[in-house]
Amino acid sequence: MFELKKLSRAGIDGALEKVERYRLLNEPREAESICRDVLEADPDNQHARVSLILSLTDRFRAEGGPSPADVLALIPKLETDYARAYYTGIVHERVAKARLARGNPGSGSIAYGALRSAMECYDRAHELSEHGDDSALLRWNTCARLLNATPSLAPAPETEPTLLE
Repeated sequence: MFELKKLSRAGIDGALEKVERYRLLNEPREAESICRDVLEADPDNQHARVSLILSLTDRFRAEGGPSPADVLALIPKLETDYARAYYTGIVHERVAKARLARGNPGSGSIAYGALRSAMECYDRAHELSEHGDDSALLRWNTCARLLNATPSLAPAPETEPTLLE
């Protein structure tokens, strides 16, 4: 095993700029690695924590990507109720989109549930947002448009009880 080299605190700002570039280049593993280096040097760095969450959710569509539960475990360390609600919504929304992209049986109902969870989170975030910050409202509308445009997205049908129940 290789021992990882430590990022200097003076290198944090430059490293965070690289995270944004790697995410834009669709290289989320590289962005994730840099975020982890920044958090090793500065465990309370909120920019790195948010970027780590986003980098991990960028990998939901990939085979062998992180589990939603692992990403959601990072949320409690965000500093504000707004950030916790907003980024929980992002996780749910990206889970839904990844399920839709895979197209496995039952994906429509799973995606529907994840989108509705995201919308609930965005509602909460919007309530907590500063005046003029409509980011959560915009995300809510994106989810609503996806649900409206995709009739196959529906809640799982309720099953009839059997005689054995």
